[in-house]
Amino acid sequence: MKAIVYEGANTISVRDVPKPQPREGWALIKVSHAGICGTDQNIYHGTHPRAKAPLIMGHEFSGTLESDDVPGIKKGTRVTVYPLLSCGKCEPCKTGNMHVCNTLGLVGIDCDGGFAEYVEAPKESIIPLSDKVSNKMGAFVEPVAVCVHALRERDFRPGDNALVFGCGTIGLATAMTLRVFGASSILMMETDSLRAEYARSMGFEVVDPTKLPKDMEAYCKDRTDGNGFDWVIDCAGVQPVASLLLDAVKVRGTILIIAAYAKPATLPLIKGMFKETNIQFTRVYRKKDFAIAAKIVAEDPGFEKIITHVLPVSEAQKGFDLVTTKGSGAIKVMFCFD
Repeated sequence: MKAIVYEGANTISVRDVPKPQPREGWALIKVSHAGICGTDQNIYHGTHPRAKAPLIMGHEFSGTLESDDVPGIKKGTRVTVYPLLSCGKCEPCKTGNMHVCNTLGLVGIDCDGGFAEYVEAPKESIIPLSDKVSNKMGAFVEPVAVCVHALRERDFRPGDNALVFGCGTIGLATAMTLRVFGASSILMMETDSLRAEYARSMGFEVVDPTKLPKDMEAYCKDRTDGNGFDWVIDCAGVQPVASLLLDAVKVRGTILIIAAYAKPATLPLIKGMFKETNIQFTRVYRKKDFAIAAKIVAEDPGFEKIITHVLPVSEAQKGFDLVTTKGSGAIKVMFCFD
């Protein structure tokens, strides 16, 4: 079968590899679409601490179930996969928090993933797709689940307002999810002009934080009746944004870090003390979040606009060039294996 294989830092290849033979408790899926995630970019650059070459990346994917022994799901059903690999034995797992298992792994990182014509996955992690969900959108359930989990886990309430830093995949998916969840207002901040314009085309107000008419705190207070934002959500993961988060949030507001910081960052924590700021972090999702995300993408066609490129497997290098080149205009890039 054809697969996109990580060979080492900044090196991928498209080559023929053996079709997987599912181990006990796992099933075979014929892949349709698979998306490039920020984690895949880290692997590509050789900076992921666990991923080892050679590796078939990809944990955002959809396809058709090829096995006939998955309880409750017939062979030929269109599916996606909840890609977390939890031990089931550690304290987080035994207390209902398997998504933050002490030894958490993922399909596509700790074993071969969905950048191939076929992939194996644990039977209990296979999720049927609604007839309303295309194969392309089936591969987008995973990033939306990240956003659903972030807001549900940290008790976002309808009517709250929000400032979102970053108009990449997770930033736009978070803004879309905030809209679905009933945010009273959503402001986005982005320095990349192409991404900002794309977010505007989706109906969001976007400003460049480097071009504000006044400092961040004064600007945000002017936008919120003198208070600052209820929620300040970091989907950028860079130091210039980290330096602004505590200026934008209101007293006793919440800063939510969704971005995975590739480099250590500093915060002016004294400002957090003055405001009694709640700083929260989030990681991946629960199965319930995944189910909600699958329903959301089925009902709201707006999420599909986040997918800017769908490429054939033969253009694997182009896909990674798009997502790793600033100013390319790419947001979510997928590969099609059909």
